[in-house]
Amino acid sequence: MALELESLENALTAMYAVLAKSDDTQFMRNLDHVAQNAIKSGVIQHFEFTYELCWKFIRRWLETNISPTVADGVARRELFRLAAENRLIVDVEQWMRHHDARNRTSHTYDPAIAEVVYQAAHEFAHDARHLLEALVARND
Repeated sequence: MALELESLENALTAMYAVLAKSDDTQFMRNLDHVAQNAIKSGVIQHFEFTYELCWKFIRRWLETNISPTVADGVARRELFRLAAENRLIVDVEQWMRHHDARNRTSHTYDPAIAEVVYQAAHEFAHDARHLLEALVARND
């Protein structure tokens, strides 16, 4: 049974759009500090949401294509290891760094942590795009 990937496609499209705005130096330079912060916060929020969709789609793909119980009770590292074994992702450690960045945003607001996660979102976008492409290619 094929997975419905539209929500992940939409999340990635929205994330790339806000990343493009945040990377537009002229656009950002014309904003005050509060507006710049709002754009960066939008990047972080899109990162959080898209990351959550990614690991849930990995889990669904494994349950649909490998075994309904393959992901039961597994830790995130094991889930990413299974995803790498099945050529959905390339680098387990990179996905663990994405997981750590996601966890850092959920407990407190600290401008320094927000900046680290904002920067990490750029690298994540590439890996999430690769995952989506793998899911589309192997979505039977």
